[in-house]
Amino acid sequence: MTNTKFTVPQREDVSANNQVIFDNLKKAIGFVPNLYATIAYSDTALESYLNFQNSKTSLSKKEKEAVNLVVSQVNNCAYCLSAHTVLGKMNGFTEEQTIEIRKGTASFDNKLNALVTFTKEATINKGKVSETILNNFLGAGYSNASIIDVIAAIADKVIMNYIHNLTQVPIDFPLASSLN
Repeated sequence: MTNTKFTVPQREDVSANNQVIFDNLKKAIGFVPNLYATIAYSDTALESYLNFQNSKTSLSKKEKEAVNLVVSQVNNCAYCLSAHTVLGKMNGFTEEQTIEIRKGTASFDNKLNALVTFTKEATINKGKVSETILNNFLGAGYSNASIIDVIAAIADKVIMNYIHNLTQVPIDFPLASSLN
């Protein structure tokens, strides 16, 4: 489904503040991802979102990518699945591991498996998890602070998933494999 109400804004179509952000993104990663550009329809949301996305967390980059993959799969966001498959591989996952994480497990790493199962249940159940999943998460070495950081990471990804699921702007990353 393509939403014809949303095209990807170009640099000249956005506010002066967002033009600076576009320039910084282009300098840092070589291009402005379509989903970030779409957020720039708002004069303030892109800066706010990037500040939130890049805020400090107790989660490692690899753990954040696991959360991103799980949440994007639950929310069926093709754009974010594609982007975070690339980023997951850049942070040390194999293609097979990204697929397993998307399915809701990480049998190759017990601590990561606890994170993935916690994230999946929290995303599906809107923040509610069973006592067993919670105890497994805490028993794997995570803390109450980790719980808060995972929920913040889920919220981060839900924002992007919902924006893409609504706008359907073109995916500018290699497409993620579909799950069998």
